[in-house]
Amino acid sequence: MSDLRKIIIDDQEIEVDGAMTLIQACEQVQTEVPRFCYHERLSIAGNCRMCLVEVVGGPPKPAASCAMQVRDLRPGPNGEPPVVKTNSPMVKKAREGVMEFMLINHPLDCPICDQGGECDLQDQAMAYGISETRFTEGKRAVDDLNLGPLVSTAMTRCISCTRCVRFTTEVAGITQMGQTGRGEDAEITSYLNQTLDSNLQGNIIDLCPVGALTSKPYAFTARPWELSKTESIDVMDALGSNIRIDTKGREVMRIVPRNHDGVNEEWISDKTRFNWDGLRRQRLDKPYIRENGRLRPASWPEALAAAATAMDGKKVAGLVGDLAPVEAAFALKQFVEGQGGSVECRVDGAKLPAGNRSAYVGTASVEDIDNAKVIYLIGTNPRDEAPVLNARIRKAWLNGADVKLIGVAADLTYDAEHLGPGRATVEKVLSDASEAENALVIIGQGAICDDDGEAVLGKAMALTEALGGKMLVLHTAAGRVGAMDAGAVTGGGINAALDGAEVIYNLGADEIDMPDGAFVIYQGSHGDRGAHRADIILPAAAFPEENGLFVNTEGRPQLAQRASFPPGEAKENWAILRALSAQAGAALGYDTLAQLRQALIAEVPHLAQIDQVVENEWQALPVMPIEMAKFGLAVTDFYLTNPITRASALMAELSANAKARMATKVAAE
Repeated sequence: MSDLRKIIIDDQEIEVDGAMTLIQACEQVQTEVPRFCYHERLSIAGNCRMCLVEVVGGPPKPAASCAMQVRDLRPGPNGEPPVVKTNSPMVKKAREGVMEFMLINHPLDCPICDQGGECDLQDQAMAYGISETRFTEGKRAVDDLNLGPLVSTAMTRCISCTRCVRFTTEVAGITQMGQTGRGEDAEITSYLNQTLDSNLQGNIIDLCPVGALTSKPYAFTARPWELSKTESIDVMDALGSNIRIDTKGREVMRIVPRNHDGVNEEWISDKTRFNWDGLRRQRLDKPYIRENGRLRPASWPEALAAAATAMDGKKVAGLVGDLAPVEAAFALKQFVEGQGGSVECRVDGAKLPAGNRSAYVGTASVEDIDNAKVIYLIGTNPRDEAPVLNARIRKAWLNGADVKLIGVAADLTYDAEHLGPGRATVEKVLSDASEAENALVIIGQGAICDDDGEAVLGKAMALTEALGGKMLVLHTAAGRVGAMDAGAVTGGGINAALDGAEVIYNLGADEIDMPDGAFVIYQGSHGDRGAHRADIILPAAAFPEENGLFVNTEGRPQLAQRASFPPGEAKENWAILRALSAQAGAALGYDTLAQLRQALIAEVPHLAQIDQVVENEWQALPVMPIEMAKFGLAVTDFYLTNPITRASALMAELSANAKARMATKVAAE
């Protein structure tokens, strides 16, 4: 039940929920209140005192607006609504004093600080501070921390807002950071000098309101005002996190999150944030043709002619890789099926039923996790498969949700009851299941990649029905749901598609082995495993280098915008397929991306509902017997899951560090 209260803020009367804090109430009337420690997604610390406001009739001193609720205010003598002032002389003097304290020990590093130009302390010192200080004492200095290869520290700049401590503890679920000492000796530190063991740690760079925590790989490479900023979508996992890609010239300099409450809130994983050095290495920038066992550079007309000749009259199979946008999957399907071949996107062997969107996407949205009371995780480790979604499950757990895990036991950063390792546990849970409030079943690819995967999926759907809840299929490939929507599937799966294929058109599928004897045409962005096996290589754009449509794991279509251009002679994925179809004498019926999207939407209308979770009609699969084996894991190395990350030196270092942490330490005899 809402507890609405009237309040007057700077002569504006407003009615708000009594549970709101004053700083939130001020935002309702578009009144800006400065803050350093307050963050709407973290617990309230109330220790920076920058958000002070005057409560008329209250104590003769300003109050911290982040830590006082509207219901704590007393009405006027005659029952008038309480009055709050955010710009009175008392408030102005208090803010100037707070800012003076903030800058006592803060070094004059602005010219060499990476935070310069987007620094909260700079902005608020200009807006609310004074141009002089009364302090003449020497500034104290603090030793820097080694938090690992991602976060650079300059702790003398720290203002002890504790945002980083609260984020790592509450959202990321690790306990390495904290604050020690009191008063002048208070320091943010990592206990026992540990480096951070989290795949969400890069978010503390965004949270830090000063230059104490900055990006180590990005250090001293660019200033904010030099960068071109492009809003896009992440493809490192299937969550579809909203990101902003910052480029300088043709180079991607950094990737930062955008706020989207329905998907990633305002967090992104470290793989998303730091994969950009992989965009510069091992790139394919010209076509190649294999002659006498060796690849030689070729021109585009020569390579396209060779590919068309190789496919002429042969049985063709098309494979859609994990990072392919929907437009490319749709164009490949039309082209290869026009040649009498078949196309398959389930390259990892996942038994996802074609045409049944409730079975390969589910019926739940990511936001449904917030209100869930019971969450079943089947054959998935969301900490590695979708770290930001895992943080959302942790938030639900903190709010009282009961999390149950069926599959490989793992540290998920929250307490999950491990029911068992595999299929026998699913049978038992299903037999004992009864209706539960706000139940959610999340099934991962590790449960459905074996031969009986569709039967396991059917059991999960039956469990969802028995619980009276919703189901979410957690994918690991950003392009999978969109390719399924486009119909890039073959009856019988990948084995049926490859069976007897003489020519394989590989659209960026680098995680599988090609059958011996087949002629392979590889279209992709990096010299990865697929290119090594190829007979013809057609260089394509990576995800920041072309406009594309991606559908995330909950079935939400989102647009990725082009931020830079492909290197050398590389082309956009759909354009390569359009040119090859013309060379093969079966030109696809569109000449622009807009025309291609019109054809795509005519065939799959729900893809026009950009940024909307499409409701799926529930079509339960038949309940069939399943084998009594354990589930595997879809992701075994979080940092090395696709060609971009495998080309990244930083991801290789992070992967090696993670393995070293997992290794058992053995003492000398």
